[in-house]
Amino acid sequence: MSSLKPIVDASINIETQEEMLDIKPKGESLLIGIPKETSLNENRIALTPEAVGVLMANGHQVVMETNAGKGANYTDKDYSEAGARIVYDKKEIFNCHIIVKSALVTEEDCELLKPNTTIISPIHMAIVSRSILEKMMDKKVTAISFENLKDESGHNPIVRSMSEIAGSAVMIIAGQYLSNANDGKGVLLGGISGIPPTKVIIIGAGTVGEYAARNALAMGASVKVFDNSIYRLKRLQNNIGMRIWTSVLEPKILSKQLKTCDVAIGALSGAAGRTPVVVTEEMVSNMRPGSVIVDVSIDHGGCFETSKVTSHENPVFNKYEVIHYCVPNIPSGFARTASHAISNVLMPLLIETGEDGGIDNLVWHRMNVRSGIYIFKGSLTNFYLSERFDLKYTDLNLLIASRR
Repeated sequence: MSSLKPIVDASINIETQEEMLDIKPKGESLLIGIPKETSLNENRIALTPEAVGVLMANGHQVVMETNAGKGANYTDKDYSEAGARIVYDKKEIFNCHIIVKSALVTEEDCELLKPNTTIISPIHMAIVSRSILEKMMDKKVTAISFENLKDESGHNPIVRSMSEIAGSAVMIIAGQYLSNANDGKGVLLGGISGIPPTKVIIIGAGTVGEYAARNALAMGASVKVFDNSIYRLKRLQNNIGMRIWTSVLEPKILSKQLKTCDVAIGALSGAAGRTPVVVTEEMVSNMRPGSVIVDVSIDHGGCFETSKVTSHENPVFNKYEVIHYCVPNIPSGFARTASHAISNVLMPLLIETGEDGGIDNLVWHRMNVRSGIYIFKGSLTNFYLSERFDLKYTDLNLLIASRR
């Protein structure tokens, strides 16, 4: 049997198929809404008047609820002069395409949310509720969280900025409560010639721990840092540029150091869940009377067994004659600085969203923005939340690809 040969006909014209290039769409004018936060201890605002001015200059519109910037000492006049429209009814804010918040999404927000809105806000994995997630999913919203939003270098810029503020603030706070004015032991935080330096224990060698150590050392204090990650301890020493006392979290060593310290800082991160408790009630009871505990980890449950949540209005309580400062969201106590830090990240992101023609196109072109999305068009795209609440998980990359 003879083998068949291919037929070649001169009339057949074969051409290569044209490559379909991904053309960036034309820009889109955004309508951005900023509501007034009603959550306890929240004084920040996500966009400063200067940022609003830049957004307006780029052809976008900003609508603000009256007194939204009051907690950060920004007036309605500051925003109106920048070009924002001030409204007195919160419902008007939720008619905007993009809602930008500095606090968690609340039940009230969910009631006012319009379908297909994009909302940018913190999420706080440890305290988010199933009912709020389900309401947002029902309304087909796209939700982006501050905590998981990454920049082009793969870092979380808002989290880092808030950690820097909290780390810098804790030594100022500790110094206040060591003074007689606040019924402290009357010790000056730092070191004076001829007097032994104040002893500071820092539990956690992340960004908060690093900035707390920087400020304590700058004041002249003696600093000792605990963390179970040798990598983080090495990084902290390299970033600070000096070899400070460090140790892994070994209970006997930690207990011994706490007995003689003046200030103890809890700066462990809780990752996705609760912060581990590493300082027991017995360890606290053996601390010096008048010493100060600042538990920055209280946002995720706290790393001291004696910690309980306090507020900016009533920030401290005494237990075993030890002063405990356990206010969640410490950066909100320095709201103007914190607002500026958040605004520095969100303003360029919103401008780029407009230039790309909307959030759908932005997430197609910017892979790093995808990490911040936990709900996309009503589909839950965060695996941790889906596991925790037994909700259907959908892969974000597949969702985005299916819409092109």
